[in-house]
Amino acid sequence: MDSTTNEGASSSSSSSYTHSWTYDVFLSFRGEDTRYNFVGHLYNNLVQKGFKTFIDDEALKRGEEISSALLKAIEQSRISVVVFSENYASSRWCLDELVHIFHCKEQLQQMVFPVFYKVDPSDVRNQRKSFGKALVDHESKLKDNMDKVLRWRETLTKAANLSGWSFLADGYFSDLYVLISFNS
Repeated sequence: MDSTTNEGASSSSSSSYTHSWTYDVFLSFRGEDTRYNFVGHLYNNLVQKGFKTFIDDEALKRGEEISSALLKAIEQSRISVVVFSENYASSRWCLDELVHIFHCKEQLQQMVFPVFYKVDPSDVRNQRKSFGKALVDHESKLKDNMDKVLRWRETLTKAANLSGWSFLADGYFSDLYVLISFNS
């Protein structure tokens, strides 16, 4: 897998144990929607601010399972920033990634910050519009694995219930940087 990181200060977290983080930030996003605009700008700005940031640079192939290297990068990140965009839920890969991010939130006390890029958080929470259509499509293709679709639905709702940021257009990231800086 070809992934890109920047070198920066490492951070650690304390709860009942100390976890050593490889990355400050993991970016979860739908490449076709945001890689060359919003997420590309966000990544470049995080790097410039000194955050060690993981971004998956590999073009995803249809039908492939999420890679073990990507799962490991999620586990080794202190913060996950999930960028919800119009086609996010159409990707099984993105949805599997989101479920793993929430597993890490619960098990490793990883922080999760949702960003709603040109989508309404209530459409993510309630699986309406493109999110609803994508999940209905997944249900028709995964009739033998409805538990997986149910996990995706539940995790989308959990994510949209977190406090996050809405961007109707490519925007200004200062509030996001302040929160990431405060939590790193």
